[in-house]
Amino acid sequence: MKPHSNSAAENLHRVPGGTRTGFHRPAGAQPREGPLPGTSSGPAPRVLLPGRLRRPRHPGLCSPARQWTVGAKMAAASIRERQTVALKRMLNFNVPHVKNSTGEPVWKVLIYDRFGQDIISPLLSVKELRDMGITLHLLLHSDRDPIPDVPAVYFVMPTEENIDRMCQDLRNQLYESYYLNFISAISRSKLEDIANAALAANAVPQVAKVFDQYLNFITLEDDMFVLCNQNKELVSYRAINRPDITDTEMETVMDTIVDSLFCFFVTLGAVPIIRCSRGTAAEMVAVKLDKKLRENLRDARNSLFTGDTLGAGQFSFQRPLLVLVDRNIDLATPLHHTWTYQALVHDVLDFHLNRVNLEESSGLENTPAGARPKRKNKKSYDLTPVDKFWQKHKGSPFPEVAESVQQELESYRAQEDEVKRLKSIMGLEGEDEGAISMLSDNTAKLTSAVSSLPELLEKKRLIDLHTNVATAVLEHIKARKLDVYFEYEEKIMSKTTLDKSLLDIISDPDAGTPEDKMRLFLIYYISAQQAPSEADLEQYKKALTDAGCNLNPLQYIKQWKAFAKMASAPTSYGNTTTKPMGLLSRVMNTGSQFVMEGVKNLVLKQQNLPVTRILDNLMEMKSNPETDDFRYFDPKMLRGNDSSVPRNKSPFQEAIVFVVGGGNYIEYQNLIDYIKGKPGKHILYGCSELFNATQFVKQLSQLGQK
Repeated sequence: MKPHSNSAAENLHRVPGGTRTGFHRPAGAQPREGPLPGTSSGPAPRVLLPGRLRRPRHPGLCSPARQWTVGAKMAAASIRERQTVALKRMLNFNVPHVKNSTGEPVWKVLIYDRFGQDIISPLLSVKELRDMGITLHLLLHSDRDPIPDVPAVYFVMPTEENIDRMCQDLRNQLYESYYLNFISAISRSKLEDIANAALAANAVPQVAKVFDQYLNFITLEDDMFVLCNQNKELVSYRAINRPDITDTEMETVMDTIVDSLFCFFVTLGAVPIIRCSRGTAAEMVAVKLDKKLRENLRDARNSLFTGDTLGAGQFSFQRPLLVLVDRNIDLATPLHHTWTYQALVHDVLDFHLNRVNLEESSGLENTPAGARPKRKNKKSYDLTPVDKFWQKHKGSPFPEVAESVQQELESYRAQEDEVKRLKSIMGLEGEDEGAISMLSDNTAKLTSAVSSLPELLEKKRLIDLHTNVATAVLEHIKARKLDVYFEYEEKIMSKTTLDKSLLDIISDPDAGTPEDKMRLFLIYYISAQQAPSEADLEQYKKALTDAGCNLNPLQYIKQWKAFAKMASAPTSYGNTTTKPMGLLSRVMNTGSQFVMEGVKNLVLKQQNLPVTRILDNLMEMKSNPETDDFRYFDPKMLRGNDSSVPRNKSPFQEAIVFVVGGGNYIEYQNLIDYIKGKPGKHILYGCSELFNATQFVKQLSQLGQK
């Protein structure tokens, strides 16, 4: 360390006003500030200020406050709420945000990188940011003008590139003060780089706080999270399963996943019991995560989970179960054509981070001959928890959604007509308001109708939104016969007799895109007890090639199946199937906006997918050959033991399922449907990346290229 860096560290150690705000950690320890007494639970970010290497034992200096216990159950505050609370506290200069505080907020600028943007955007709207005093939110690497009288809150990954840019901001004196928040833990050397830059720029007093936030994951639902959206190819299924991957590259992938999972459990405020399948990438993640949690718990003073064990037995509050599974246990589900609203939107539309982008068809028929065709308008809609219709119907079969949109529209029109009718009555009576209010209750009705106008307008906005989204989905269903694919794949996966040959569907030019046909065949190939004979396979390949399919994904699946040797029987997908309920047009009202002629009204029957079955076995402590040899890790045990015998014999109340190699909304919905029948139990679904079938086929295709 250079001589002057220590003095920079000492200065940076103080906030304006001279009070010490924290200590740098000794190697391997994780200091942080705890929540203030009486504040809401939530993981307090670690204050990271360069200072002495050894932590002074001074009674007057702040020590980490005890963290809330695991008794603050997952049910009490969803992971979405916890992450939102942590973000609001960060935007409030790392002081707990009080909702009903009077007075103006402190106006400030938010500077984030793409990672920070992806974490914030599904949780906080622009209006909420403004309510927190954020007047501008800018990307770190954009051209930014100096605003010398405003504090800036940074929320970025601690990468070399980001640190350089922050040092440049300090040199250019862009803002009044700097609150530096790192999404993931920053290393000592990078922290010293900032200290040196602050010293060189004479900006040490302006650096108010430096925090590690441990928020390196994206929450999409109350019970769903994904590791990353930026650079997701680094932790993708393809990255993990490349035949030419080196040990060093694999270590990097695993470390990235473990870092995010560690952040997730810090935010959740609980140390899990870990179960994982053997001989897979999931096992590598489990070993590394167990080690990282163990190291953090060992340093009791600076542990991010202090107090976690207190009262755990006394109140019988259990720790959560973390089930780590590998994508390779089930490759059919991510390829499956689906029938529920949210999964369909993800499958056929451009939907990511809870925002769907639609292309509105412009009237090309009105374009004069020879004129340049009009550009298609792009519209974006946010599908958020505030949207009651979305929350209620995202897991419903599509025909039910279409029917519900129609009913909502009719109910809205009835309310609108009532307002118009009251207005006309009021106009006809022609008496002054006071008289009318005494003589008739029409005024009261009209007042009530007028006061409900904002609610009515919001209802209209949501109806328009879902009419547009559902219509776009319906166009895909009709154009590609997705109902036929869904029903046929369900039969294949549940080993039901097929009423039509696979070759007929592949050869039908009107049934779906080449990709749809490829997905169907891959599901058949993966689910088959016995692989088709070479002669049959050649026949299928010819039909697929004639249909315009790229055969690379099949190449990979063949290698995968041969390599796996299917040591156990092929994955079973249950034996129930869908029940066609006749054509949808009979269900729909005649005046419906959704012309569903010819689309089957398929009713889903609950059947547990492989991931759900594994969770059920482990959560309920059932003995099953599928999960009996799963490894067991308890980071709180003094010695890590390589065991598959769980010490805890009672069923779990809370569980997190994490899929290494990518997940999808079909599995998520299946888990949600499963847990509905288990009152008092809660589950979270997480995955290293969230892909739809198109993106997954593309990865399989890249893996299949010779």
